[in-house]
Amino acid sequence: MKKTEEAVDVPIYQLKITLEHIKPPIWRRLLVRSDATLGDLHRIIQAAFGWMDYHLHQFVIGEFYYGEPQPDYDDYMEMRDEQELTLRHLTAEEGFRFRYEYDFGDDWQHLILVEKILDPQPGQVYPLCVKGHRACPPEDVGGPWGYENFLEAITDPKHEEHEEYLEWIGDEFDPDEFDLEEINEALHNLRPR
Repeated sequence: MKKTEEAVDVPIYQLKITLEHIKPPIWRRLLVRSDATLGDLHRIIQAAFGWMDYHLHQFVIGEFYYGEPQPDYDDYMEMRDEQELTLRHLTAEEGFRFRYEYDFGDDWQHLILVEKILDPQPGQVYPLCVKGHRACPPEDVGGPWGYENFLEAITDPKHEEHEEYLEWIGDEFDPDEFDLEEINEALHNLRPR
């Protein structure tokens, strides 16, 4: 990932990434270099949402799957190497949509929309989060339906799992929190591979 370089003559993709099956929505608007691979985009999404990269992931683009090739899964599906496809080679069209799936047990599905293709801004380092809404669910909470139960439990002192969930999460979780500065610091700290 060329994140420490200023984008010179490299188009910038404005992506809106929305976590599906959650109401109210959780999303991030990111500016990403068009020469970023899907592997780079995986790390960018992990940082922007606050996921911990504990689980398997894949991108679903049409009928093709991209991710980190897993020899154990060769009999089930063909997984193309995510390092071999850049955003620029994926599409040059605004309005293009594809999916990112994370943690096959919890089944977190993210819809990625190419909102705009922009010229780079002089002196700007990418990737960059420019907007977003709400906190990402905690890792291993049980997917969208487990997250709904988690939110009910932490807000209702009479809920049978209230104390257990508060202890698990560290006594505090605000589902409406969105910290743009913290997300951009996480993006800035991404290490090239």
